[in-house]
Amino acid sequence: MAAPLGGMFSGQPPGHPGDSRGQASLLQAAPGPPRTSNSTLVDELESSFEACFASLVSQDYVNGTDQEEIRTGVDQCIQKFLDIARQTECFFLQKRLQLSVQKPEQVIKEDVSELRNELQRKDALVQKHLTKLRHWQQVLEDINAQHKKPADIPQGSLAYLEQASANIPAPMKQS
Repeated sequence: MAAPLGGMFSGQPPGHPGDSRGQASLLQAAPGPPRTSNSTLVDELESSFEACFASLVSQDYVNGTDQEEIRTGVDQCIQKFLDIARQTECFFLQKRLQLSVQKPEQVIKEDVSELRNELQRKDALVQKHLTKLRHWQQVLEDINAQHKKPADIPQGSLAYLEQASANIPAPMKQS
């Protein structure tokens, strides 16, 4: 990343990172292999992805018998895609750096907004867990209330034994 921040767009002279001329042609003239006059990194990223996908489903590769040739072709497509993806990432990192230098208050606003969103998400998660906790507490209270009602025990010794044995868990089978 030794390249200057200026000159990322066509028509943008180096040394003027705040100049946004040529920004309409997004990502054009980024460092890397030469591009066609109307090509941008985004266009190339899209076309290289399509080439990767096409190489995986191509009838030539399906009918091909030379596995090494197929592997080489797919590897080349994937490598081109990864290279362009790295260039795109580099571009956005450079723009982020420019923004942090030129407008540090904007970066702080974004950070505060992200933190607020995270707090809202976590508050919703806490509320969800509290709702579940209240539900299970109520279930436990209902179970405890059922076990504490001696008045519901039927009269007679046989009925009492049947009621008492219903609450005993069945023994586990040993294997």
